[in-house]
Amino acid sequence: MKQQTKQAMKPALRIDFFHDVICGWCYVLSPRLRQLATEFDLDIHHHAFALTATRADQIDKFGSVEQAKSIIMGHWEQCAKADDAQRINVAGMRAQSFDYPISTPGLVACKAAAQQPGEKGAQATYWDYFDAITHAHLHENRNIADEDVLVAVAEEIGLDGTRFRQDMADPQRQQEIAQDKALAEAYGVNSTPTLVINQQWAIPGAVSLVQLREAMTEIQASIQ
Repeated sequence: MKQQTKQAMKPALRIDFFHDVICGWCYVLSPRLRQLATEFDLDIHHHAFALTATRADQIDKFGSVEQAKSIIMGHWEQCAKADDAQRINVAGMRAQSFDYPISTPGLVACKAAAQQPGEKGAQATYWDYFDAITHAHLHENRNIADEDVLVAVAEEIGLDGTRFRQDMADPQRQQEIAQDKALAEAYGVNSTPTLVINQQWAIPGAVSLVQLREAMTEIQASIQ
């Protein structure tokens, strides 16, 4: 059943969104979740989930830095086919000379963005930055392992770059990522993107907007 407007009498749903800045499928899912948030009363919490936290992890997973990029570009091609707005620039990233980024710098940056909540709140600012940095990575093909790029993207969405750089350097950011990892383990999350609804129901993968609507409707009905 399609819902065109939020229904105040329906119970609010908590969504824990586990994602990575280098995850093409997360980039595909995020705008669908934003659309869903206009139709349902959602309390969305964002969590870092590193697919390759370090360069050593990347090499261990793919065999070499060069092989990592080659394999991941194949993943990008699949993501590009599924992206509703056709934003993913595979050829552009293939042409870049820098090593394919690892997860941690961008995830630290997302946590730093949340330290400047403004009027929107920390989770909304986190989400805005997450969308901006994944767009910089997958569409603009910028090097999101470069701290200057991370700061520039923060400034582009209106954050204070000097404070942002300081917040990135704070060891607390690593602790926050570790807390997210522990929460993922508690929920049994082992891939991105994954949505956990009301701390009970897990939806892995970049499912369609229609599927998301159906799932939210069924879950709301089950808890009334």
